[in-house]
Amino acid sequence: MLLEVIATNLTDVIEAEQYGADRIELSPAMAEIGLTPSYGLLKKAVEAVHLPINVMVRPHSQSFVYNKYDIDTMKADIDLIKKMGANGIVIGALTAEKTIDEEVLKQLLNVADDLEVTFHRAFDFARDQEEALACLAQYKQITTVLTAGGNYKAPEAIPQLQQLIDLAADTHLNMMVGHGLKPATFADVYEQVKPHAFHFGSGVRRNDSFAYKLERSKIQHIKNILQK
Repeated sequence: MLLEVIATNLTDVIEAEQYGADRIELSPAMAEIGLTPSYGLLKKAVEAVHLPINVMVRPHSQSFVYNKYDIDTMKADIDLIKKMGANGIVIGALTAEKTIDEEVLKQLLNVADDLEVTFHRAFDFARDQEEALACLAQYKQITTVLTAGGNYKAPEAIPQLQQLIDLAADTHLNMMVGHGLKPATFADVYEQVKPHAFHFGSGVRRNDSFAYKLERSKIQHIKNILQK
């Protein structure tokens, strides 16, 4: 069971490794649900730690619908991420009708080459998650889908999460549960759903806020539960 922790800056990256994370999602601007990091942050993050780093590729926070200029920007960012030696990318795109935008997806995957690919929580805003999962299962480059079971906090969507995990079991996709998870109630969630990975953001920070630093005790508490 893998523990992924969101890092928004270089301090987060270094401390996430020190405190026991298994993988990092590098994603600044979490008040806007994450944006592509700067060149400087990406370079220093990859140089600073041995953990795999998956990098958010999201050019703006207006929506998950992208035009030609957005796609060109994301393709350039993916090229840079490859050159910097990161482990993977975190992407997602929807149409105006809230289906997976396969045309955008294909263009980004064509640039991704051997990078590990996570489809982010745009998945939770799709009109039909079963339909979205079946669509993503066609793309072998996509290894992981991040979900809270819909437009909810994950602990509020246990039945939906279990259904998605069961459906994904017949595919190559790994389901990663995230959004709204907190150490104090994590054991209960873990007992009910056991995906491939869990994804923590504000829940492993002081005051449960991205305005504060990561807390070693919270990450270690989660790791202890995962190792039981």
